[in-house]
Amino acid sequence: MTETIQIEQVGAIIRITLNRPKAYNAFDLPMIATLVRHLTKIAKEDCVRGVVITGAGNAFCAGGDLRWATQDPDRVPMAFHQLASAYHQAVLEIQRMEKPVIAAINGMAAGGGFSLALACDFRIMDQGAVLQQAYTSSGLCIDGGGTYNLPRLVGLARALEIAAFDEPIAADQALLWGLVTRLAEPANAPDDAMSMLHVLMQRSVHSFALSKRLLHESFNTAFETQLEREREGLVSCGKHPEGIEGVNAFLEKRKPNFNLDNKA
Repeated sequence: MTETIQIEQVGAIIRITLNRPKAYNAFDLPMIATLVRHLTKIAKEDCVRGVVITGAGNAFCAGGDLRWATQDPDRVPMAFHQLASAYHQAVLEIQRMEKPVIAAINGMAAGGGFSLALACDFRIMDQGAVLQQAYTSSGLCIDGGGTYNLPRLVGLARALEIAAFDEPIAADQALLWGLVTRLAEPANAPDDAMSMLHVLMQRSVHSFALSKRLLHESFNTAFETQLEREREGLVSCGKHPEGIEGVNAFLEKRKPNFNLDNKA
């Protein structure tokens, strides 16, 4: 039986491939539940310093599998409830992940695939790929954290435009609007994502984790509270092996070595 979620470890990087190419990597409940299990496990592994998520074949992910959700017409609302619950757990695992997660958008990313890409820390998109929120054209509302992440990336007015008109978004437009981090030559998004992670792996993962958490929290935190959390984070960095190494390297005028075996 073919694995719908393929896991490959390359050094300290995990590459996750959504693997239902005939369905454009749309996810049913067993597939998304498997993704959640893998993400939960990866999040706890100190030997992993970065994650790439991509799709098999010509698509990144077409979102939730509506054929699966509607196979029993009397249970469609329940199917949506179950699918969204598992899918939202996957998105939470990505956004809580204390290491960088890059979406390598190798083809169409639509519906839940669009929201999944937005949940990642960085997005590298093949020049021939297309983004589309796709929900509202099917009479559905955006999920997967899309209503949270989209306006934070492009602003409220642009997010409303994307939600209302649901036009396909080409790679150049996605870059211009800030939906993606970088563009890649056709079929190069996964390799470019791996290259980006190799650069990030030379930096402090602990520092990245705290900065990621603080930036996400900042939208819902009072200024004084955010200042206190920043102070606590700085203290945490100051006693962490990577923080100690970084400060010592600065004082000694050398490049820091953050690939330390010690973990606080």
